[in-house]
Amino acid sequence: MLRSHMQKCFNHLRRWTAARERWIAARRRELLPTRYLHVVFTLPRHLAPLLLHNKKVLYDLLFRTSAETLLEVARDPRHLGAEIGFFSVLHTWNQKLQLHPHVHCVVAAGGLSPDHTRWVRSSENYFLPKAVLRKVFRGKFVAALRQAFRDGELHFPEKLKLLAHPKIFAAWLRPLFRKDWVVYLKRPFGGPEYVLHYLGRYTHRVAISNHRLVSFADGQVTFRWRDSANQQQLAALSHDQFLRRFLLHLLPQGFVRIRHFGFLACRRRANTLPLCFQLLGSAQEPPEQRHAVSQEYPPDLYRCPKCGGPMKVIERLTAAEILFRSPPRMRPAA
Repeated sequence: MLRSHMQKCFNHLRRWTAARERWIAARRRELLPTRYLHVVFTLPRHLAPLLLHNKKVLYDLLFRTSAETLLEVARDPRHLGAEIGFFSVLHTWNQKLQLHPHVHCVVAAGGLSPDHTRWVRSSENYFLPKAVLRKVFRGKFVAALRQAFRDGELHFPEKLKLLAHPKIFAAWLRPLFRKDWVVYLKRPFGGPEYVLHYLGRYTHRVAISNHRLVSFADGQVTFRWRDSANQQQLAALSHDQFLRRFLLHLLPQGFVRIRHFGFLACRRRANTLPLCFQLLGSAQEPPEQRHAVSQEYPPDLYRCPKCGGPMKVIERLTAAEILFRSPPRMRPAA
């Protein structure tokens, strides 16, 4: 039975790895010949109790308001004055597996002019003002959270039932304006090759990877983590505590944790992306090569558990259909 379970895990890992490689291959064809920047938006700890019971609503708001903040500030002629494009990746953990919801945004260092006739480049050492991003992000998120409360979209369990009263909820939100929210502009990635390195490491990851697990003994799980000085430390938790922390980061079923915005938005990039390549004096990968890659990594690729070869789903059967189509049972001869 253990062998069967391990085989299932192995097969799931192979499918997950194949999906990651297909996604990275698709993003490789969309990388522009320019520098890329890394922006991180983080929700304050004050929201953690509400977030645990309203993951879908609050994580959706985090995606939407962080994207609106970047697009609005970049569009302002006092800053960049351009329409930017980027994708955002949701992470919900810190090094010690505690709740730490934030989105990583990978942004091209420039954008389309308002009339879409030229590429507007950002300066080498400056992209957008951090103080403005913080203020706009805070205002947009709190306003959106208030609207979600008025629309009855928030769930309040027994421990938070007092927050269901409008005046108490408004008072609970007030401390959010007393300190700056964390918006971190990391050092530029550099060219597209550095972005691919990031994609491979961080876009399709879970809260903790196997190489950080040290031991499981005497009912305790020991794992590695890095402190603010980037020094490696060891943490030990009971197996119940470890599982609880890990399960904090399960997302609602069907939740999309990688999203595209601006000129990379799914509904627009078929038109805007070729224009960006043209204005940057480059050419996008030819359709024949895109087709070849899509054939090499079909969207419904599975691997044979015996030989590892590719398998393609050609039909899905219900339990009743499987019963009716199964071969007749062989009876032993008398």
